[in-house]
Amino acid sequence: MNSLEMAKSYLRQAEERVKHAEEALRTGNYAYTMRQSQESVELALKGILRLVAIEPPKWHDVGPILKRHRELFPQWFRDKVDEVASISRRLRREREPSMYGDEETGTPPDQLYSLMDAEEALEYAREVLDLCMRLLKEHELSRAKS
Repeated sequence: MNSLEMAKSYLRQAEERVKHAEEALRTGNYAYTMRQSQESVELALKGILRLVAIEPPKWHDVGPILKRHRELFPQWFRDKVDEVASISRRLRREREPSMYGDEETGTPPDQLYSLMDAEEALEYAREVLDLCMRLLKEHELSRAKS
């Protein structure tokens, strides 16, 4: 499988996570909305790293890798790298608590998050996914022209 196919697959998976996050938000499952939003951001960003032929690391927050390689992206995306990296870092912090709760305080995941938290996480996921899908489409157009 080549880098473009992998990138497309990751972005397809990121889209699916957003759909699950939306459903979880509708049903009041805010912890799951958080988790799916984080996974969507992670997959979308790893997808665009593959798009520019960078093997993504096995950890969850790839923001530092994006920053290190921002010159590989078009200017409009470079301008968004710091924001996207910040979103990735912010949601990464919620990965385990959204699944396991806060073991230190004994708070289950269902009690950690509010509607506001879930809406914010989902909005972040949509924003990152939109940017990454735009990047993929531009990449495919430029390949088709050459």
